[in-house]
Amino acid sequence: MRTIRMAGTAGTLLIALWAGGALAAAGGNKCSTAVPNTQGGPAGSAKGFKDCPEDPRPHDERVFTVSPALAFGPLPAAPVETDRWAGVIGNAGYRVEVPHNWNGMLVMYAHGYAGTGPTLGVSNPSIRRHLIANGYAWAASSYSKNYYDVRVGVEDTNALALAFTDIARQNGRTLAKPKRTYIIGHSMGGHVVGAAIDKEAEKTAVNRFKYDGAVPMCGVMGDRELFDYFGAYQLAAQALAGYPASSFPTTDWATIGPAVRSALFTSFSTVPTPQGMMLREVVKNLTGGERPIFAQGFANSGLQNVVWGTFGGDGTINGILNANVVDTRRIVYQLDNDPSLTLTEMQLNAGIIDAVADPEANRLRRDGLRWIPQVNGKFNVPVVSLHTLGDLYVPFHMQQIFRKRAQANGSSQWLVQRAVRAPSHCDFTIAEQAAAFDAMVKWEQTGVRPEGDDVLTPSTVADADYGCRFTVNAATSPEDSPVTITTRGFMPACSAP
Repeated sequence: MRTIRMAGTAGTLLIALWAGGALAAAGGNKCSTAVPNTQGGPAGSAKGFKDCPEDPRPHDERVFTVSPALAFGPLPAAPVETDRWAGVIGNAGYRVEVPHNWNGMLVMYAHGYAGTGPTLGVSNPSIRRHLIANGYAWAASSYSKNYYDVRVGVEDTNALALAFTDIARQNGRTLAKPKRTYIIGHSMGGHVVGAAIDKEAEKTAVNRFKYDGAVPMCGVMGDRELFDYFGAYQLAAQALAGYPASSFPTTDWATIGPAVRSALFTSFSTVPTPQGMMLREVVKNLTGGERPIFAQGFANSGLQNVVWGTFGGDGTINGILNANVVDTRRIVYQLDNDPSLTLTEMQLNAGIIDAVADPEANRLRRDGLRWIPQVNGKFNVPVVSLHTLGDLYVPFHMQQIFRKRAQANGSSQWLVQRAVRAPSHCDFTIAEQAAAFDAMVKWEQTGVRPEGDDVLTPSTVADADYGCRFTVNAATSPEDSPVTITTRGFMPACSAP
């Protein structure tokens, strides 16, 4: 039986993030006390690392190959002429684009989760047209590994930023060191952004780089708490369906999963049963509380299928770790926006077991960054974040965690957050993304803090017009998704100004 704790709720990543056979926890390690790399240089340069190497992981044995299709052409109807270069640094591919009228500033782009395949590819930034039209250079890494490997995302993005002028010189163009370097990213790439600007990464990364500002979009800003949310969702679903877990991980999920779903939905996920309606309220509070567009996100069966695909995992994030990182002990399952618990809520909480993380699962490493780098909220550069309200995959609650961490570490004056009224994961319009980027740059260069949304006050977040200020439903670029634009037309309208 579960002990109730009055501590508040916890909070792509695809199905393979979580799925996979159970992996044995790491054996005892007499060197378990972390000695972080404080010297920089190649991995293994930290004091004590050679005498006390880290335990290997399944992930360390995986082999990846950079796609040969790195070269890329100009944008259709490109607003300016550019130089475009592609290649490989270390084990990661890269792309770089520099306008002929370069403004002296560089934007690093961190891509999202790329699956578990062996081929490494580079993604162009969604606001590429906006960047080059305004004179910015950009660069993007494939990272040297796939899976949910934020550690290499930070290291390889930093390495590419450090190599920018050398790449230009090798391609016949002499460029000065950028006068500003910003970093933007989506989803897992948002996690890369949040970790890259954090003080912990500045101290422990092998490749160290100081950015001048950041825009994480639909980002995993609660780092490992995302996986706590997946675990809590699964445990609540099992309990409400009449299949309560007796342990975590749930080793028989493949057997009971279909029955759990059938007990909760007549038609997944648009027609919940009475027990499914209770689950709906639980998930609402796990993902950020009462707010507009949640209902549309919950009814998004495609997105829900991805979330449910994480259920039954062993908590190692598919071999990124050696032991379970999921911990739900602080989570309180609620059926409404009131933090006080009703009798029904008490009974619900009492019937859900706790997942308990191995304390060694994601500790500081002796050879550089944590295996899942933390977004501690310790930073001192302007950050403008974007998040959609209906996202259940990387839920809006990630922004609430990020705000609380920034407040706890004296960084909240550097953080502006914006909510967008959309029902899925990262389904922004180009205008919303460009506006966030421009706001961050203006803030960094002029000191004028831009407007944002309050993400913590429940009554504010629950208001019917929440998210209206920074939502732009119209297509403004050839790169706008027709699906996104069409979907926006079905969202609840905002009140007239």
